[in-house]
Amino acid sequence: MKRLHVHLAVADLEQSIRFYSALFAAEPSVRHADYAKWQLEDPRVNFAVSTRGKKAGLDHLGIQAEDDAELEQLGARLAQADVAVLPQKNASCCYAKSDKYWTLDPQGIAWESFHTLDSIPVFGADTASQGRGEKAACCAPSARETA
Repeated sequence: MKRLHVHLAVADLEQSIRFYSALFAAEPSVRHADYAKWQLEDPRVNFAVSTRGKKAGLDHLGIQAEDDAELEQLGARLAQADVAVLPQKNASCCYAKSDKYWTLDPQGIAWESFHTLDSIPVFGADTASQGRGEKAACCAPSARETA
């Protein structure tokens, strides 16, 4: 069963953790100095916040697949949507190693379809490798990369 993923860039991580912990009635399942994630069952969502975005607000949306087969189904759906899709295998991002498909919706909002393979101890090497010279909340491609 797939899970909705939401990643927000925030200005004050501690204040955001307090707010979302109260809203979800749960503490984060993952917490670092610059990042927190709630892996919730009700509602079924992977909700993450970080101080790594260039501005506060919605960074990207996504769908988390439970296995490779679900991820490949999501990739096939995106291919049918007549949009550019950027695959990433073994991506290191957001304290996780994942296989992914990135795209942009018609409004330019980044969508990440992914299957998490493992956790890693750093935010992610792929964030720095984008070569844009800006701090990215996650490894979302630029509009140029998905065109």
